[in-house]
Amino acid sequence: MFMFKKILTPLLMPPGIFIVLLICAAVWLFLKRRWRAGFFNLLIAFLMWLLSISPVSDSLFRGLEAELKMPKAPSGDVIALLGGGISDGSPDLSGLGAPSEEMSARIITAVRLQRKLGVPIIVSGGSVFRGRKAEAVVVKRFLMDLGVPGDKIIAEDRSWDTIENARYSLEICRKFNYEKIILVTSGYHMKRAIMSFRKYDVDVLPVPANFRTWENKKYGWESYLPGDFDGFATAFHEYLGLIFYKIAY
Repeated sequence: MFMFKKILTPLLMPPGIFIVLLICAAVWLFLKRRWRAGFFNLLIAFLMWLLSISPVSDSLFRGLEAELKMPKAPSGDVIALLGGGISDGSPDLSGLGAPSEEMSARIITAVRLQRKLGVPIIVSGGSVFRGRKAEAVVVKRFLMDLGVPGDKIIAEDRSWDTIENARYSLEICRKFNYEKIILVTSGYHMKRAIMSFRKYDVDVLPVPANFRTWENKKYGWESYLPGDFDGFATAFHEYLGLIFYKIAY
Protein backbone atom coordinates (compact mmCIF):
# COMPACT_ATOMS: atom_id res chain seq x y z
CA MET A 1 0.00 0.00 0.00
CA PHE A 2 2.85 2.38 0.82
CA MET A 3 4.48 1.87 -2.59
CA PHE A 4 1.12 2.26 -4.31
CA LYS A 5 0.61 5.59 -2.54
CA LYS A 6 4.13 6.76 -3.46
CA ILE A 7 3.39 6.06 -7.14
CA LEU A 8 -0.21 7.26 -7.24
CA THR A 9 0.23 10.59 -5.45
CA PRO A 10 2.59 12.19 -8.05
CA LEU A 11 0.20 11.08 -10.80
CA LEU A 12 -2.81 12.76 -9.13
CA MET A 13 -1.06 16.03 -8.26
CA PRO A 14 -0.16 18.66 -10.86
CA PRO A 15 1.65 18.39 -13.16
CA GLY A 16 1.30 14.58 -13.01
CA ILE A 17 -2.47 14.64 -13.46
CA PHE A 18 -2.11 16.79 -16.60
CA ILE A 19 0.51 14.42 -17.99
CA VAL A 20 -1.84 11.48 -17.44
CA LEU A 21 -4.74 13.36 -19.08
CA LEU A 22 -2.59 14.27 -22.08
CA ILE A 23 -1.55 10.63 -22.52
CA CYS A 24 -5.17 9.50 -22.27
CA ALA A 25 -6.14 12.13 -24.84
CA ALA A 26 -3.33 10.92 -27.11
CA VAL A 27 -4.56 7.32 -26.89
CA TRP A 28 -8.12 8.44 -27.73
CA LEU A 29 -6.83 10.47 -30.70
CA PHE A 30 -4.83 7.48 -31.96
CA LEU A 31 -7.98 5.34 -31.80
CA LYS A 32 -9.68 8.00 -33.91
CA ARG A 33 -6.69 7.87 -36.30
CA ARG A 34 -5.87 11.50 -35.62
CA TRP A 35 -2.17 10.76 -35.59
CA ARG A 36 -0.77 14.29 -35.66
CA ALA A 37 -2.89 15.54 -32.77
CA GLY A 38 -2.13 12.38 -30.80
CA PHE A 39 1.63 12.75 -31.22
CA PHE A 40 1.36 16.43 -30.27
CA ASN A 41 -0.35 15.49 -27.00
CA LEU A 42 2.32 12.88 -26.32
CA LEU A 43 5.06 15.42 -27.01
CA ILE A 44 3.57 17.94 -24.56
CA ALA A 45 3.16 15.21 -21.93
CA PHE A 46 6.77 14.09 -22.43
CA LEU A 47 8.11 17.63 -22.10
CA MET A 48 6.08 18.26 -18.95
CA TRP A 49 7.36 15.01 -17.43
CA LEU A 50 10.94 15.80 -18.43
CA LEU A 51 10.91 19.27 -16.87
CA SER A 52 9.33 18.02 -13.65
CA ILE A 53 11.85 15.34 -12.64
CA SER A 54 14.89 16.01 -10.48
CA PRO A 55 17.52 14.34 -12.73
CA VAL A 56 16.75 16.93 -15.42
CA SER A 57 16.65 19.97 -13.14
CA ASP A 58 19.78 18.71 -11.36
CA SER A 59 21.61 18.59 -14.69
CA LEU A 60 20.93 22.33 -14.99
CA PHE A 61 21.98 23.02 -11.39
CA ARG A 62 25.15 21.00 -11.96
CA GLY A 63 26.28 23.53 -14.54
CA LEU A 64 25.88 26.29 -11.96
CA GLU A 65 27.50 24.47 -9.03
CA ALA A 66 30.15 22.26 -10.65
CA GLU A 67 33.11 24.58 -10.02
CA LEU A 68 32.26 25.29 -6.38
CA LYS A 69 34.18 23.78 -3.50
CA MET A 70 33.36 24.06 0.18
CA PRO A 71 36.41 25.67 1.87
CA LYS A 72 37.86 23.50 4.63
CA ALA A 73 38.91 26.37 6.91
CA PRO A 74 37.11 29.57 5.86
CA SER A 75 38.38 32.82 7.33
CA GLY A 76 37.70 36.49 6.77
CA ASP A 77 36.81 39.87 8.24
CA VAL A 78 33.10 39.83 7.49
CA ILE A 79 30.32 37.60 6.16
CA ALA A 80 28.22 38.97 3.29
CA LEU A 81 24.86 37.19 3.41
CA LEU A 82 22.79 37.74 0.28
CA GLY A 83 19.01 37.77 0.35
CA GLY A 84 16.95 34.91 -1.06
CA GLY A 85 13.34 35.90 -0.44
CA ILE A 86 10.95 36.39 2.46
CA SER A 87 7.25 36.26 3.25
CA ASP A 88 7.04 39.70 4.78
CA GLY A 89 3.61 39.36 6.42
CA SER A 90 3.93 35.80 7.67
CA PRO A 91 3.22 35.39 11.42
CA ASP A 92 6.31 34.29 13.32
CA LEU A 93 7.47 33.71 16.90
CA SER A 94 9.24 37.06 17.18
CA GLY A 95 7.31 39.26 14.77
CA LEU A 96 5.92 39.43 11.27
CA GLY A 97 7.88 38.11 8.31
CA ALA A 98 9.81 34.90 7.69
CA PRO A 99 12.55 33.86 5.28
CA SER A 100 11.88 31.56 2.36
CA GLU A 101 13.11 27.98 2.49
CA GLU A 102 16.04 28.95 0.26
CA MET A 103 16.91 31.92 2.45
CA SER A 104 16.68 29.79 5.61
CA ALA A 105 19.51 27.58 4.34
CA ARG A 106 21.67 30.67 3.73
CA ILE A 107 20.88 32.01 7.21
CA ILE A 108 21.86 28.74 8.89
CA THR A 109 25.17 28.66 7.02
CA ALA A 110 25.92 32.28 7.96
CA VAL A 111 25.07 31.69 11.64
CA ARG A 112 27.34 28.65 11.82
CA LEU A 113 30.17 30.64 10.26
CA GLN A 114 29.62 33.60 12.56
CA ARG A 115 29.72 31.43 15.66
CA LYS A 116 32.92 29.82 14.44
CA LEU A 117 34.72 33.01 13.42
CA GLY A 118 33.08 35.73 15.53
CA VAL A 119 33.01 38.18 12.61
CA PRO A 120 30.14 40.53 11.68
CA ILE A 121 27.45 39.66 9.15
CA ILE A 122 26.27 42.08 6.49
CA VAL A 123 22.78 40.95 5.56
CA SER A 124 21.86 42.37 2.18
CA GLY A 125 18.34 42.75 0.79
CA GLY A 126 15.91 45.61 0.35
CA SER A 127 12.24 45.91 -0.54
CA VAL A 128 11.63 45.38 -4.23
CA PHE A 129 7.96 46.43 -4.10
CA ARG A 130 6.53 49.48 -2.36
CA GLY A 131 4.83 48.75 0.93
CA ARG A 132 6.80 45.57 1.58
CA LYS A 133 9.32 45.03 4.36
CA ALA A 134 13.00 45.12 3.51
CA GLU A 135 14.38 41.60 3.49
CA ALA A 136 17.41 42.55 5.57
CA VAL A 137 15.17 43.66 8.47
CA VAL A 138 13.39 40.31 8.67
CA VAL A 139 16.60 38.31 8.27
CA LYS A 140 18.35 40.36 10.96
CA ARG A 141 15.59 39.41 13.40
CA PHE A 142 16.09 35.74 12.58
CA LEU A 143 19.85 36.01 12.96
CA MET A 144 19.39 37.50 16.41
CA ASP A 145 16.86 34.81 17.34
CA LEU A 146 19.51 32.24 16.40
CA GLY A 147 22.05 33.81 18.73
CA VAL A 148 24.00 36.30 16.61
CA PRO A 149 24.57 39.48 18.68
CA GLY A 150 22.79 42.53 17.31
CA ASP A 151 26.02 44.54 17.22
CA LYS A 152 27.47 41.88 14.91
CA ILE A 153 24.76 42.38 12.27
CA ILE A 154 24.72 45.16 9.69
CA ALA A 155 21.49 45.44 7.70
CA GLU A 156 21.88 46.62 4.11
CA ASP A 157 18.29 47.33 3.13
CA ARG A 158 18.62 49.25 -0.16
CA SER A 159 19.50 46.58 -2.73
CA TRP A 160 16.99 45.18 -5.21
CA ASP A 161 19.09 42.52 -6.96
CA THR A 162 22.42 40.69 -6.83
CA ILE A 163 24.48 43.45 -8.44
CA GLU A 164 23.14 45.91 -5.87
CA ASN A 165 23.77 43.37 -3.09
CA ALA A 166 27.44 43.56 -4.09
CA ARG A 167 27.49 47.33 -4.54
CA TYR A 168 25.95 48.29 -1.20
CA SER A 169 27.68 45.53 0.76
CA LEU A 170 31.01 46.77 -0.54
CA GLU A 171 30.16 50.32 0.52
CA ILE A 172 29.76 48.99 4.08
CA CYS A 173 32.98 46.97 3.82
CA ARG A 174 34.94 50.06 2.78
CA LYS A 175 33.38 52.10 5.57
CA PHE A 176 34.49 49.59 8.21
CA ASN A 177 37.71 48.53 6.46
CA TYR A 178 36.63 44.94 5.90
CA GLU A 179 38.96 43.44 3.31
CA LYS A 180 38.45 39.67 3.39
CA ILE A 181 34.81 38.99 2.54
CA ILE A 182 33.17 35.60 3.02
CA LEU A 183 30.26 35.38 0.61
CA VAL A 184 27.26 33.26 1.60
CA THR A 185 24.48 32.48 -0.84
CA SER A 186 22.90 29.41 -2.42
CA GLY A 187 25.21 27.20 -4.46
CA TYR A 188 23.31 27.72 -7.71
CA HIS A 189 23.35 31.52 -7.16
CA MET A 190 27.04 31.76 -6.27
CA LYS A 191 28.36 32.14 -9.83
CA ARG A 192 26.28 35.27 -10.45
CA ALA A 193 27.07 36.60 -6.97
CA ILE A 194 30.83 36.26 -7.52
CA MET A 195 30.44 37.91 -10.92
CA SER A 196 28.68 40.85 -9.25
CA PHE A 197 31.47 41.40 -6.70
CA ARG A 198 34.12 41.10 -9.41
CA LYS A 199 32.29 43.83 -11.28
CA TYR A 200 33.68 46.08 -8.54
CA ASP A 201 37.13 44.42 -8.71
CA VAL A 202 36.66 42.54 -5.44
CA ASP A 203 37.37 38.85 -4.91
CA VAL A 204 35.45 36.99 -2.23
CA LEU A 205 35.68 33.64 -0.47
CA PRO A 206 32.56 31.71 -1.52
CA VAL A 207 30.84 29.54 1.07
CA PRO A 208 27.85 28.02 -0.75
CA ALA A 209 24.67 27.02 1.06
CA ASN A 210 22.17 24.38 0.05
CA PHE A 211 23.88 22.56 -2.80
CA ARG A 212 21.33 21.00 -5.16
CA THR A 213 23.86 18.56 -6.68
CA TRP A 214 26.98 16.73 -5.59
CA GLU A 215 29.37 14.11 -6.85
CA ASN A 216 27.83 10.65 -7.33
CA LYS A 217 24.33 11.79 -6.38
CA LYS A 218 22.04 8.76 -6.55
CA TYR A 219 18.61 8.63 -8.15
CA GLY A 220 16.01 5.98 -7.44
CA TRP A 221 12.95 5.08 -9.47
CA GLU A 222 10.93 7.61 -7.50
CA SER A 223 13.13 10.39 -8.89
CA TYR A 224 11.56 9.78 -12.29
CA LEU A 225 7.98 10.24 -11.17
CA PRO A 226 6.46 13.64 -12.04
CA GLY A 227 7.39 16.27 -9.48
CA ASP A 228 7.03 20.00 -10.02
CA PHE A 229 8.60 22.68 -12.17
CA ASP A 230 10.24 24.58 -9.30
CA GLY A 231 13.72 23.16 -9.82
CA PHE A 232 13.70 23.75 -13.55
CA ALA A 233 12.27 27.27 -13.13
CA THR A 234 14.87 28.22 -10.51
CA ALA A 235 17.81 26.97 -12.58
CA PHE A 236 16.46 28.50 -15.80
CA HIS A 237 15.96 31.84 -14.06
CA GLU A 238 19.57 31.73 -12.88
CA TYR A 239 20.89 31.07 -16.39
CA LEU A 240 18.84 33.97 -17.69
CA GLY A 241 20.30 36.13 -14.91
CA LEU A 242 23.84 35.16 -15.87
CA ILE A 243 23.21 36.03 -19.51
CA PHE A 244 21.63 39.36 -18.58
CA TYR A 245 24.47 40.29 -16.20
CA LYS A 246 27.10 39.48 -18.82
CA ILE A 247 25.33 41.70 -21.34
CA ALA A 248 24.28 44.54 -19.03
CA TYR A 249 27.30 44.74 -16.74
